[in-house]
Amino acid sequence: MSHVYPVTEVYGSSPDSIDDAIRQAVKAASSSVRHIEWFEVSEIRGHVENGEVAHFQVGVKLGFRLDEG
Repeated sequence: MSHVYPVTEVYGSSPDSIDDAIRQAVKAASSSVRHIEWFEVSEIRGHVENGEVAHFQVGVKLGFRLDEG
């Protein structure tokens, strides 16, 4: 069986880590996009305040299955 996956991109942010920013992005997207099956980190950046890393910002591409029918 072949599969076709549309892709959407979201950005997650976390004051704690890149890992947490990815998890926040996937979790938030999962509330409105069904059948997410994979992710790819497309961009990593951050926000600096007073010479310290304040937030990690991560671009995440999400692949999801289309509803059959």
